[in-house]
Amino acid sequence: EEDMYRDAEEIEREKILLCETGSSEYKLSVAPEMDVMEYCRKEWRGNTPVAKRMRKGYEAVAQKFASIRRVRGDNYCALRATLFQALSQATQLPSWLQSEDFTSLPENLLSKYDWIKHWQLKQKLGRKMGEISDEIKEYLILLRKKWKNISEIKDPIEKQEACDKLFKNEEEEYSLYEALKFLMLNTAIELYNDDKNGRRVPVFSWLLFAQDTSSNPCQLMHNHLNHIGHSGGLEQVEMFLLAYALRYTIQVYRLYKYSTDEFITLYPNDPEEDWPVVTLITEDDRHYNIPVRMCQETML
Repeated sequence: EEDMYRDAEEIEREKILLCETGSSEYKLSVAPEMDVMEYCRKEWRGNTPVAKRMRKGYEAVAQKFASIRRVRGDNYCALRATLFQALSQATQLPSWLQSEDFTSLPENLLSKYDWIKHWQLKQKLGRKMGEISDEIKEYLILLRKKWKNISEIKDPIEKQEACDKLFKNEEEEYSLYEALKFLMLNTAIELYNDDKNGRRVPVFSWLLFAQDTSSNPCQLMHNHLNHIGHSGGLEQVEMFLLAYALRYTIQVYRLYKYSTDEFITLYPNDPEEDWPVVTLITEDDRHYNIPVRMCQETML
């Protein structure tokens, strides 16, 4: 699978490495950090209106963050960038990850909603219902374990090394994305039921279920969530769903929207005060990179 976000040379180098090593371990899901403006100069050299806008956008990012880390541009990219930032900053295990019934979620949902047996896991088809439940449970246990381990590391350098190591382990990394997708489904079901029972739901929930392709959670699973990571990435409305599933505010610098009200977009746009914030950068609402090293004056 070729990657639209990397140049031909980079893809070719990876292919050569793959032939030599016979493994994909060398692949970096999150590249080492690079100066924000240096990255911008490398990517946007021309004088087109788009290039000028991007440079202005990166200049604004550079007021707050010193460096950028490039995220591998496949269809898991939004999940990868969000989870990497959340784990990099984690100082404790979130309360929703601590709940006793967290790991029994797949079993509970499958007992109520028979259609979940069509959940697509890592492009493996034809599983039995029990197998799906067991496998998702394993992914949720892994998410809790990794989050707990990384949040307990006090030294920032060690914490970063632990995150880098996790995001070099493809088997574990992709298992975590499957856990996130399932949490998104669970959140969608909760919101849908709340709305049907007359409870207050966030505006994005109406938008999510107003789509012809996702008028209910079953359709959302079949037409959207099953495709994330395989044939599509996260749509805008699904960024809200991810934020609610993690109980994190996702702040995104949308560079192509520079000088508009949407340049810095929050998912959700009316976040809970106690939700932690992660920051991402996008040039096109498809591929996300992550800013790091908040500038000293900003921190003060």
